[in-house]
Amino acid sequence: MEYYEAVGRRKAATARVRLFPAGDGTIIVNDRSLEEYFVRSVDIAHLKEPLKATAMENRFNISVKVKGGGMSGQAGAIRLGIARALLKADPDLRPILRKGGFLTRDARVKERKKPGLKRARKAPQYTKR
Repeated sequence: MEYYEAVGRRKAATARVRLFPAGDGTIIVNDRSLEEYFVRSVDIAHLKEPLKATAMENRFNISVKVKGGGMSGQAGAIRLGIARALLKADPDLRPILRKGGFLTRDARVKERKKPGLKRARKAPQYTKR
């Protein structure tokens, strides 16, 4: 069976997304239904945005394998993966996806802790005496 595959990343999360044409809009994440995997409706709405923008909500069945990061990062990774896979399925969608900002990888990641500091930037409290 033919499918369109793409990888999306966000923070520490990586998602492998497969779009199967002639589907009914079913989304499976790590062998579980979308509503079962993502508890917050905000995350569900966030990852469905590229499908809504291109009016492709019920054209594909989507299978996702996602690992790493938290729920918000995983939702963002899936969103980017869906957008990239849609682009492979139909290159004419590029202007719509680009305008919505769905093809841009969010490069913000957690900054590492530095030696001598409490966190990445927070220094210990200064005492004069």
